Amino acid sequence: MVLSSPWFKFYLTVYSTMTIFSSALIDLSHIDAALFDLDGVVTNTAKVHAAAWKSLFDQYLQNRAFQQGEPFQAFDILEDYRKYVDGKLRYDGVQSFLKSRGINLLHGEPSDTPNQETVCGLGNRKNAMFLEALHTHGVDVFPSTLALIQELKDQKKKTAIVSASENCQEILDAAGIGDLFDVKVDGRDAKAYHLFGKPQPDTFLKAVELLGVLPPRAMVFEDAIAGVEAGQAGHFGMVIGIDRAGERKALRKHGSDLVVSDLVELSLRDEEGMVRRNTQALPWALDASSELFQHLHGKHLVVFLDYDGTLTPIVDRPELAVLSNDMREVLRELSVRCPVAIISGRDRLAVKQFVNLDALVYAGSHGFDIAGPKGLAIHHEVGIQFGPTLDRAETELREKLAWVSGAIIERKKFSVAVHYRLVLPEEIPQIVKVVDSTLASHPDLRKTEGKKVIDLRPQIEWDKGKAILWLIEALHLDEQEVLPLYIGDDLTDEDAFRALADLGVGIIVEQGFRFTSAHYRLNDPSEVKDFIHQLLQSLETLPT
Repeated sequence: MVLSSPWFKFYLTVYSTMTIFSSALIDLSHIDAALFDLDGVVTNTAKVHAAAWKSLFDQYLQNRAFQQGEPFQAFDILEDYRKYVDGKLRYDGVQSFLKSRGINLLHGEPSDTPNQETVCGLGNRKNAMFLEALHTHGVDVFPSTLALIQELKDQKKKTAIVSASENCQEILDAAGIGDLFDVKVDGRDAKAYHLFGKPQPDTFLKAVELLGVLPPRAMVFEDAIAGVEAGQAGHFGMVIGIDRAGERKALRKHGSDLVVSDLVELSLRDEEGMVRRNTQALPWALDASSELFQHLHGKHLVVFLDYDGTLTPIVDRPELAVLSNDMREVLRELSVRCPVAIISGRDRLAVKQFVNLDALVYAGSHGFDIAGPKGLAIHHEVGIQFGPTLDRAETELREKLAWVSGAIIERKKFSVAVHYRLVLPEEIPQIVKVVDSTLASHPDLRKTEGKKVIDLRPQIEWDKGKAILWLIEALHLDEQEVLPLYIGDDLTDEDAFRALADLGVGIIVEQGFRFTSAHYRLNDPSEVKDFIHQLLQSLETLPT
């Protein structure tokens, strides 16, 4: 029996964030999978499809009007496309539109040539027009959708692409995301499995069957009316409509439980209860500084900073990430007003040499190696016993990757880093394979990934977040009202954001689309410097 009661709709709330719009919060503990339509949801090919449909039908209708002496009424690229063809199997779309004009054609066979005046012939002609445009102009993807899919995969949720297009795989390959989904059900699969197309739920139901999940434990993402109808008819846990064409009311009317303008508006609560938001939905820290600095009243501020990508721009080689004199000066001024700690993936002594300020606390190797300035008797090392294992892993990686041009193996005190920023894109999968095979032979190590770098670290529960909490206690800041603030850009900085989610303030340095546990965002290191300037001005107004 299919369960369709509202009690089986997984938890969703709409809440007001500090951004300019409301955001929908979805609890991932209630879902196992997400199903995505292709055109208009993952790839921005809807315009190409619409243009191909218009070209097809206008040519056909003009010829028909001339032959029968009828007035010519062009295909409406907005109304007709959305009503009759969007989201449907190609031949169904042809038949649906022709029926709206009172035209009946023989259905024909899928083998009909594009010149034959049958439903299949016209459909094949449209397909030829679309493929020509696809190969000429390429495929754009929606970065907010890709960010959501990557976050779902990171959260161990299954994903499927469900499209009426028979060119689904070609489009995914052209977009460079051919292997992004666990399961694909497209127009060709619909034929092979004898499935009805949208608005019937058959293709969505086939996808969850292949994924091995139940419909109430899956959510559907659609931009077409036929697609949301199919999702609702399949009794899925949630049907989310994406309004790309000003059809919010229609999408709600036809089956969407929630309608957003873009998937950047969605936030997720993970299995641990942590809220994850798209970076582009976060308030800009420079705009929100007055609101942020209100939290300083009655609190003792402590500032934690990542190095690469936060205090300095990302560079091709690690040794080129030199701190500017201007940034060093604002850090020096800040250290006079409050404790400042640099928490970096680099070795502690290396990052200390780059920053060259004795008053700061330095935590290297993602917090495995911590030491304070003179007069501050703190020193902490975690995982020192893993040195021999890291030595062996380093040797293996150097031998196995010696042939890869641009690969840089960096041995740190508590980790081995493989940098691949200079490696050709087609060789990166091989690097990942080599790292994974090395990891398999050293089960006491674990892999973490950053921006164009993979780290092998000791397999122990320690990270930047735990290092921050240890430092707060070691500095005796836990004995007073403290406001910890962390600024970072890398994937490894998420451990710090998570640790401070309810205790302090997290600011991510990111211009793209990605999910994070941070509270605010900045675009680049120059904005980090501007923010610290604002912070210093605010601190000057507070009593010492």
